[in-house]
Amino acid sequence: MSATLVQELQDQAQKFWAPMMVDELKEQAILPTLVSKDYDGEIKQGGDTVYVSMVEAAEGSLKTIGVDHQNYSSEKLKTQRVGIVADKILEATFELDSLIDLQTQLGSPEGQSKIRSALNKGLELQLNKYLYGLVAPSASAPDHIINGVTDFNATQVLNVRKLASQAKWMTEGGWWLLLDPSYYNDFLAAATLTSQDYVGNDLPVIGGKKPYNRFGFNILEDNSDAMWQVSPTTAASDLALAFHPDFLYLVNQMQPTIKISDLHSNKQRGYLLTAELVVGAKLGIQGNLKHITVYNA
Repeated sequence: MSATLVQELQDQAQKFWAPMMVDELKEQAILPTLVSKDYDGEIKQGGDTVYVSMVEAAEGSLKTIGVDHQNYSSEKLKTQRVGIVADKILEATFELDSLIDLQTQLGSPEGQSKIRSALNKGLELQLNKYLYGLVAPSASAPDHIINGVTDFNATQVLNVRKLASQAKWMTEGGWWLLLDPSYYNDFLAAATLTSQDYVGNDLPVIGGKKPYNRFGFNILEDNSDAMWQVSPTTAASDLALAFHPDFLYLVNQMQPTIKISDLHSNKQRGYLLTAELVVGAKLGIQGNLKHITVYNA
């Protein structure tokens, strides 16, 4: 295979696959899809910094007509700003014996490709693991860490709702509750929680699933391996994460970079195919108060 063909295939993959991979990543990964991506700036390369800003609410004042209403009581505008550095690279890599399969799948008119899907799955798994690793709710009163929950029923949903309300989560953006398969089974077993009256018919499909809407939460099952990081132990079941999207900010390149290289210089036959995406993530402003973890240690 000539170097020219390798470059042509790389250019085709970048042109046709990369945009698809971003869309697929958003469709398949639940937590990365739901966290906030509202920031100022642009990620062009690793190390770039973007910013999230928030204007604090005014304290305001109450005046009495005829007594003290003639003059305004002003206050300084207070803002908070958080910088997020894109300092992580997600990568997925395959070694190929030949470029025949790659040529065939790039030429598919429907854009179907098992190779592209497999690369994207690798990026998805690493991104999900990275974001769950940043989960760090407040441990001070009121505690946003709920331990010892064996049965995730209506009572537990209400306990989480109370904490969220006390923390004054905004309604814009929605409240989300991700349950591992064990807790989701508990949830499904409660008829009062799964009645069709409470299915969010007007809600988007996330990760191929339709959320239930109950007690103010959009509730989804997340069976990803990364959920174990919700618990301080290595428990693989009885795990839940409740959050407002602003609890965590995710920044990333507009699309992954795809490269194809001949391994001949390494005295190997074959080719190296990589897909990589520069990302960064950080807890949002007061992010520790905008999410709650539930588990059974």
